[in-house]
Amino acid sequence: MEKNSVTSKMLDFINASPTCFHVVDNIKKLLTDNGFRELLEDEEWNLESGRFFVTRNGSSIISFVIPDKDFKGFHMIASHSDSPTFKIKENPEIGAGSAYVTLNVEKYGGMLCAQWLDRPLSVAGRIFVEKNGKAEQILVNVDRNLLIIPSLAIHMNREANDGYKYNAQKDMLPLFGDEKSEGRFFEIIASSAGVDKDSILSHDLFLYNRVEPTLWGADNEYIASARLDDQECVYTTLHGFIKAQPRDFVSMHCVFDNEEVGSTTRQGAASTFLKDTLERIGQGLGRSSQQYHTAIAQSFMISADNAHAYHPNNMDKADPVNRPVINGGIVIKYNAAQKYTTDAFSAAQFKLFCKEAGVPYQIFTNRSDMAGGSTLGNISAAQVPVSTVDIGLAQLSMHSPYESAGSRDPEYLSSVSEVFFGK
Repeated sequence: MEKNSVTSKMLDFINASPTCFHVVDNIKKLLTDNGFRELLEDEEWNLESGRFFVTRNGSSIISFVIPDKDFKGFHMIASHSDSPTFKIKENPEIGAGSAYVTLNVEKYGGMLCAQWLDRPLSVAGRIFVEKNGKAEQILVNVDRNLLIIPSLAIHMNREANDGYKYNAQKDMLPLFGDEKSEGRFFEIIASSAGVDKDSILSHDLFLYNRVEPTLWGADNEYIASARLDDQECVYTTLHGFIKAQPRDFVSMHCVFDNEEVGSTTRQGAASTFLKDTLERIGQGLGRSSQQYHTAIAQSFMISADNAHAYHPNNMDKADPVNRPVINGGIVIKYNAAQKYTTDAFSAAQFKLFCKEAGVPYQIFTNRSDMAGGSTLGNISAAQVPVSTVDIGLAQLSMHSPYESAGSRDPEYLSSVSEVFFGK
């Protein structure tokens, strides 16, 4: 794989983005380097053609390009910045007998718990510190192997391989240190942030897997990495977005937080963040309310969140016919109950974008006797009712701390994103 390929750059981006806050911070750096200007929600927007972005909560970001001429509507791609993990609770240190200190954590999202055991972990996120009487945000990444969640030996749980129900309060607490480490957790956080421990007011801190991304397979056809769901879609669509030159539509790259816990936050896809931004673009350009609604009626969204590849050891879990494979192209996702928003019209439109980009596509449906998950499209549609297609890249081990996907697929999604945003 070439060092500057989309896949290589994507893996570097993921490795540098251990939390949703780092995702947004790294997106901001890429956008700024490519001529985008930041807008603030607490200031008025007076707009003209150009490149802009706005953030909310430091964990969601909407970027957009206004073309030089009048536009018909909006072309949007939505993905999410968060991934299943464990959040550090308040007052996190717990003494374990007189020998150990563990950390008190709680589950964020629905993860495969067993895969978090016995691997090097660390802590990243954000803290707020007092500065001149105000609260200031600082991003934190303790960039070393700091923690492990130790499993229980088979000798003490002979039924472990017959199925085990993990208790998050008992089984999933990471080991921080021996008895001499008591009281040192926030010392380490403060040192990493370059601040005094006593200045820390609050925190949003999470565990993350320290195993770095890698290529694997007989011909390096696969990749493995933490947080492929959904940073793979975040980066590849951003790559196409930055390269595109929109003509008749405002191009919008939307990354929302909290998808893994339902999106019902002020920065999630169920919030007014997208609607607010769309309305303010219209107002900032002096367009009327009528013009806003006609633009929405001509708009289109691609909801990009990774899809399940059919599993080599569990082929019975897949639909009898619609079985996406890794490196087989972009997956179009369907669900009759509208957990995915794809319908005949939105699928047809997306297939035309793929055809123009020269990119293969494939189909995912759940088995009819198995419930599936949901994603961003149907949630955001409650606020912004535009025609939407749900897509993703095929992967294995979804919601594991170390997931697998294809080394060729990222280029496909970047290419079709460039075509879509160039309309």
